[in-house]
Amino acid sequence: MAPFLTIGRALLSVSALNQSVASFVADWSPTHVFNPRWPPHARFHNGQTMTFSVILAISTLYYTFRTPLDDGSAITNPLVARESIRIATFLGSMYWVAAFTGILYPGAKAVDPEFGEGFPQAIPFGGSLAVAIVGGCLEMRRVGAEGLG
Repeated sequence: MAPFLTIGRALLSVSALNQSVASFVADWSPTHVFNPRWPPHARFHNGQTMTFSVILAISTLYYTFRTPLDDGSAITNPLVARESIRIATFLGSMYWVAAFTGILYPGAKAVDPEFGEGFPQAIPFGGSLAVAIVGGCLEMRRVGAEGLG
């Protein structure tokens, strides 16, 4: 039986919790939700993004810690165990990949002019993406080493 908390699962969890908490910490602020220069529709999309981060985090955690079915087959089935981690890694990475694409849209900037220049989010976004991927890879290796995949 696999331990409940492994290094891979812990890293996937850190990335998931980071995306849900950090989006509210960063966006429920004068630079985003309370920015008087933002039109209502921009606030709508910001709220949509913040909620999506929570949905992705919950989904990532579900697949990371997916429990066995009553007959014990779900997690002990090699294909299901590996597929759960693949899905968790994919879900845990989506938000960070999407965050990097925001700068690609016409007229988009990572920071409003009154708050500076550049792309200060690049390091935390990249770090969180790396944590999710490394966590998924470590958990996939562990699952394979235990004969579950």
